[in-house]
Amino acid sequence: MKQLLFAFCLLAGISSVHAQGTLKASIIIINGNIHTLDPNAPKADAIAINDNKIIATGSNKQILSLKNKTTRIIDAQGKTVIPGLFDSHLHVIRGGRFYNSELRWDGVRSLKRALEMLKEQAQRTPPGQWVRVVGGWNEFQFEEKRLPTLAEINEATGNTPAFILYLYSKAWLNKAGLAALKMDENSPNPMGGLIEKDNQGKPTGLLVAEPNAFILYSTLAKLPELSTEERVNSTLQFMRELNRLGVTAVMDAGGGFQNFPDDYTITDQLNKEGKITLRLPYYLFAQKKGTELQDYNKWIGMVDIDHQGHNDINHIEYKVAGGGENLVADAADFENFLFPRPELPTSMESSLTPVLTQLVKNRWPFRIHATYNESIGRDLDVIEQVNKTISVQNAPWFFDHAETISDENIARIKALGGGVAIQHRMAYQGELFVHRYGIQQALHAPPVAKLLKAGIPVGLGTDGTRVASYNPWVALYWLVTGKTLGGNTILSPDNQLDRTTALQLLTTGSYSLIKQQEDKGMLKKGYLADVVILDRDYFNIPGDEILQIQAVLTIVDGKIVYGAAPYAQIAPAPLPVIPAWSPVKYFGGYQYK
Repeated sequence: MKQLLFAFCLLAGISSVHAQGTLKASIIIINGNIHTLDPNAPKADAIAINDNKIIATGSNKQILSLKNKTTRIIDAQGKTVIPGLFDSHLHVIRGGRFYNSELRWDGVRSLKRALEMLKEQAQRTPPGQWVRVVGGWNEFQFEEKRLPTLAEINEATGNTPAFILYLYSKAWLNKAGLAALKMDENSPNPMGGLIEKDNQGKPTGLLVAEPNAFILYSTLAKLPELSTEERVNSTLQFMRELNRLGVTAVMDAGGGFQNFPDDYTITDQLNKEGKITLRLPYYLFAQKKGTELQDYNKWIGMVDIDHQGHNDINHIEYKVAGGGENLVADAADFENFLFPRPELPTSMESSLTPVLTQLVKNRWPFRIHATYNESIGRDLDVIEQVNKTISVQNAPWFFDHAETISDENIARIKALGGGVAIQHRMAYQGELFVHRYGIQQALHAPPVAKLLKAGIPVGLGTDGTRVASYNPWVALYWLVTGKTLGGNTILSPDNQLDRTTALQLLTTGSYSLIKQQEDKGMLKKGYLADVVILDRDYFNIPGDEILQIQAVLTIVDGKIVYGAAPYAQIAPAPLPVIPAWSPVKYFGGYQYK
C-alpha cells in the first residue's frame, strides 16, 4: 500500500511539474516596481499573464523562464505597477451616453480657464444642441475660490443654450437655455425645487434643489441626446477615459432617468461585440415614486441574477448585479449640504419593507443610498425586520455614502453581514459640510478608520459623473492627505489612511462588497489579469501629486485596452471622437491645468 501511495504521489508530482512547464505566458511585464497587494508577496519585479489570468509574479529571471516565441514582453522601465482599480460607485452606463456632449471642468484650476472653455465650446456647438457642464467640479478647486455668475455664463455662451450643474445643489441656465425650454414667469416650482425669479417675476436662470435634486435632473433630461452612433462612440470614449486613469472595473449604481432595459441598449450592443473594456456589474435603480415594487417584481421576472448566460466574445463581467442604489424614493436623502438634512417621510418603512423582502427572498444583492446616520438607522430597522423572516446574508448588500454613520449603526451593519461603499464626495463638498455642521463633524465624515476596524467590507468609489468627478485618484488623494480639492484638511489624522490601505479599498475592498475578492483585486497567481502601469510612483510622490496620476498601460482580463507613450503602439488606437463639435474632441476629459 505504501509503495502504491508513493507511486501515486510521484506520478501526481510529475504531472504537476509537466503542467507548469507547459504553461507559458502570453504577456510578461518585467523591470517593474510591482505592488501586488498580496500580503504574502507584496513586491515583485515581473509578472506573467496567460490568457486572462496571472500565472506568476517574481523576479525578472523567474518570470522570463515562462516566455515562449509568442510571448509579448513589456518593459515597465522601473515604473509602478498595481492591480486595476475597481470603482464601486460610478454611473458609467448613463455617463457614457452623454460623455461626448459634456464639457468637463473636472480638474480645471481657474474659473478664468473654465469660462474660456465655455466660450470656445459655445462658439462651435451647432444650432439645436447645448453646451453642458454636468458636475465633477466645485468653486474651491479654482484659484479664484468662487462660482461663476450668471452674467459671466451669459457673456461666455451668447445665443447657444447652456446648462451648468453644480453638485446636487443648483444649476444655471443661460438666457438662450431659458428660451429653449420655454421657462418664464409662469413656470411653477417643482416639489423640492426652486426656479429663482427676479423682481419682475422672471426666471434668472438659477435652479435650486431645496433640497431635492429632481429639478436639476429633470431639466437636464429635457436636453437633446446624441444619435445612436454618437452614443456608441461616446460610451467607448468614456470607457477609454476610465482606462486612462487605471480603472478596470466599475460597479454601476444606476441613476435617475436611467431606465432598464431601454437605456442599456448601447452597452448591451458593445458587450455582444466584445468592445467593453471594463468589468461592469450594474444595479437597477427604481425610477418612479410609488411604483418601485412593481419595477423590482418586473425585473426579478426578467433577470435570473445567478444565471445570466455567458458572452463568448466578451468574457469580462457585464450583468445585472442587484437592486439600488435607489430602492424607494422615500428613502433618498440627497446630500445637498447647502440645506439642512432632509427628514425621510413617515411612509419610508412601509415603502421599503416590501421591496427589500422581495429582493432578499429572490437572493438579489442590494445597495442603499444613505448619506446621514438618521436615514441609515431607519433603513437598518427595516433590514433587521426583514432579516427576522429571511436572512439578508443570502446575497451581498451594502450602504452607499454613509458620511455621518454612528458607531452603533456600524455595529448593526456588521451583525447583519453588510458593507459600506464610500466615495470622495467630501473632497468636493467638504467645505460646504463644514459651513453647515462644523469641523468636528467633518473630521470623521465618513469614519473610514472605524469602518475598517469593525471588520466590515469597505469599498471606495467616486460617485461620478455628476456629483463628483470620475477620477479615482481624487479619492485616493482625499483619503491619504485628508484634503479637499480646495486644499483644506478636513479628515482627522486618525481617519486618514496609508497609501497601501487606501489603494486596497479601491481594489480588493470594492470586490469584497460583492464577495468577489477571491480572484480579483491583487496581482497574484490565479487572479484575473487586471494590471496597470502608472506614470508616477503613487507610493512615494508628494500627496498633492496623487491628483496628477494617470496610467501609461492598462490591461483588463489579460488584454491591453489602453496605452500611452511608450506603450501606445501596442495598444488599440483611439477612435475619432464624434460628433465633430464634441467638447471631448477638443478638451478631452479630466483636466490637469
